[in-house]
Amino acid sequence: MATTERREDAPLLPISVAAELAGMHPQTLRQYDRLGLVQPRRTRGRGRRYSMRDVVRLREVQRLSQEEGVNLAGIKRILELEDELVQVRSENDRLRLLADPGQRIFAAGPSGDVVAVPRGTRVRRVSTTSGGALVLWRPQGR
Repeated sequence: MATTERREDAPLLPISVAAELAGMHPQTLRQYDRLGLVQPRRTRGRGRRYSMRDVVRLREVQRLSQEEGVNLAGIKRILELEDELVQVRSENDRLRLLADPGQRIFAAGPSGDVVAVPRGTRVRRVSTTSGGALVLWRPQGR
């Protein structure tokens, strides 16, 4: 992750604000934290800090529970599977990019390592003691 977090992932909300935004009692958020349905960040004093992404997740927990009648164990499994699906799709996209020769761009570093770089990725020119530089090129015929 980059040094600056995306806004929806920034853990800024204390439990009272997150509970209000999610339409829940703060004690419910504490229970969901204990069950692992949502995992807020912690302050140095161990206080919970929620992100807007956490609030969206809490709303989804509430929807599954109230509208769909799913119990908490089922909700936990659904959320785990959804998280896993996001990771698998991301990995699949990465592998598809590497498998398509027309989409591959390669970078060679001063050490001689060659890696595929997603199209649109900027690579800085890096000087070395031997005067080498980071070089980008595309496969021939593309």
